[in-house]
Formats: sequence, C-alpha cells, structure tokens
Amino acid sequence: MTPDALLAHIDESMLALADAGFAQGQRRFFQHEVDTYGVRTQHLTMLVREVYAAVKTWPLAHRNALMKGLWETGKLESGVLVCHVYRRFARQCTACEFKLFERWIDRYVHNWAHTDGVSSWLLAACIENEPDLRFALKPWTASKNRWKRRASAVSLLQEAKAGRHTDYIFEITALLLPDRDDMVEKGVGWLLKETYPQRPVETLDFLLRHETAATRLTLRYAAEKMTPEHRKSLLASH
Repeated sequence: MTPDALLAHIDESMLALADAGFAQGQRRFFQHEVDTYGVRTQHLTMLVREVYAAVKTWPLAHRNALMKGLWETGKLESGVLVCHVYRRFARQCTACEFKLFERWIDRYVHNWAHTDGVSSWLLAACIENEPDLRFALKPWTASKNRWKRRASAVSLLQEAKAGRHTDYIFEITALLLPDRDDMVEKGVGWLLKETYPQRPVETLDFLLRHETAATRLTLRYAAEKMTPEHRKSLLASH
C-alpha cells in the first residue's frame, strides 16, 4: 500500500468511526478551537495498531510522507495518530528526527495535545538516544510560538523522571518561569513536578529561589507530588 492509499483509508476509517456528540465534547474540552472527527479513544487505539502494522517495514521516506499527509489534514485525531505510531519507532529517533519533529511543531502543532505527544514521546526519545540534543531546546524558550515554548519544557519530562540532567532542567525552567502564557506555565509546572521525586531537595530549593518569578499556577502544578511539608513551604506565600 502506498502512503497516499493508506492516508485515504485512514480518512475513510475516521469518518466511519466519527461520533458527532463526542466531537462536540472534544471542542468544549479544549480551551481553543480544534478540528476533530470525533473518534473515541478505543477506536483510535485500534487504528493506531492497524497503521503501525502497515508501515513498520516501510522505507523511512514513505513513513514520513504518510505522517506529513496526516498532519496536513489538520485533524486532532490525525496528529494523535502520528504521535502514537511514531512513538513505536523511538529507538530510531536521533538528530535527523529531532529536526523533523521541530518542523512539525513549527508547521502543524496548534494545541496542547499535539504539543505534548510530539514533545514528551518523540523529542524526548531523541534526547534519550542523543543527550546533547537537549541543548537545542534553549532557543525555543524565546520563541513567539507558545507551543514551541511549552515543548522546550515538556520535551525534558523523561529526563526529569529518570533524574537526568537536572541542572539543565532548572536552566530551561528558569528561562520560562516569567512566561505568562497559561499553556507554558502548566508545562513548566509539569516538568518540575516530574523532577521532584528524583531530586526533591534540589527542586524545592530551586523553586524557593525563583518563587517571585513563578505564577501560582506553575507552583501548584509543581507541588503536586511534594511532601505536605514541602508543599506548605512552597505555597505559603502564594
């Protein structure tokens, strides 16, 4: 099957599985407009398995052509499908894929779900495979694109969970703490929340030193996994 043929099959499948009531609920759930078929998660999961089975032996160029076609539909589920399918190729993700995923963020990503899928799974896989790629994230903190700024934090989630590169995580979050976009604030808080379990003392110390730059929204997210004593210490003046 060619990329174009599979793309057409995916579109037909999405339309057949579409639920207008579910689509309406999705649009209410997101704080900004999304274009959605209205396919429920269990059906999308089955489609992910079907698509992966079809593309797992494809040449890289064919696989990426399909992904580009899916992104160009502009549909919520198409981007989610891209992230879930490409996640299964995580071990192959290196510097070339990092650049590809960055282009996706620049061109196609317009909501937090797509941002988090590309960042926390795909860019994170690149960084795990080639750790020096994390240094490419710093310029993203000053991007005009809110989703790219969020991605500069969320791409480090797996490093945080593993207790790796904590100093660099603090460097990135320090640059983002003054950001007053709520999607960025939540992303930064999420990253710090996942940093805390492996590095509790260092994370609390970092937040206390930077608490005047952080919003309560960021601090509330960051405190979710803290001990009661640490949470009280952090949020006492907020």
